[in-house]
Amino acid sequence: MSFPDISMRRLGLTAAAAIAVVAFAGTAAAQSMVVRSTGPSAGKYPTGTKLKSTDKLTLAAGDKIVLMQAGKTRTLSGPGTFGATGQIQANQNMGATVTRMLSTGPTMRSRGGFSRGPNDPAPIYARAPNLWLLDYREGGTFCVVDPATLLLWRPNMDTDELLSIEHGGKTEKVALVELSNFRKWPTDLMPVEYGTDYRLSGAGLAAPVTVRFTKMDAIPDTVEGSVDLLMAKGCGPQLNRLVDAMSESETSGG
Repeated sequence: MSFPDISMRRLGLTAAAAIAVVAFAGTAAAQSMVVRSTGPSAGKYPTGTKLKSTDKLTLAAGDKIVLMQAGKTRTLSGPGTFGATGQIQANQNMGATVTRMLSTGPTMRSRGGFSRGPNDPAPIYARAPNLWLLDYREGGTFCVVDPATLLLWRPNMDTDELLSIEHGGKTEKVALVELSNFRKWPTDLMPVEYGTDYRLSGAGLAAPVTVRFTKMDAIPDTVEGSVDLLMAKGCGPQLNRLVDAMSESETSGG
């Protein structure tokens, strides 16, 4: 075989490999995953379900399914039958929203929350600005990136409040001061332990909340990886926070 023949053969193999990679990437991108499922059909399409591009979802009245595809969300509301994949558009804030929610950058600052007028209601359902802040209103399992930098977060900063933390027969009081949304978790007095319950009360909570910490070994660098890991570890409040933020950036459900 001559040198030109070898070169052409290598070129052909390289091109074929490139085509295969593109085809695989296109197939992967076409797949979608259920990241939230509520309503009568929730058991039929549970969170974490992976769907092929040819799959169909038949939803009843009251169903709402949020799918993630190619790093974007798509919300389907019943009744109706829908394809598992479809054209997804996102507004210009989507990329910034995802980056902010996955960021572990500095957030501890005063005047970093929500300002309101004298007659405006407190932002009770406001959302923490990233996934790694512990919104103490949310019970359940919480994935911790670094216990040494774990911050408590609240949606308003109008008053001084005391948060009680009970664990292992011990109680600590944490002061949340006016004009600040944040307070460092008291790791010196109440170290973070994985797999045990912490009972939080006071500080505006209508009822005590139970939080259980789990270790986050590494933060994935993609939203898909983050969703998979949060699901695997059962960190529902953080997953819901991410899905809410992404869903708000949808411009078309498709």
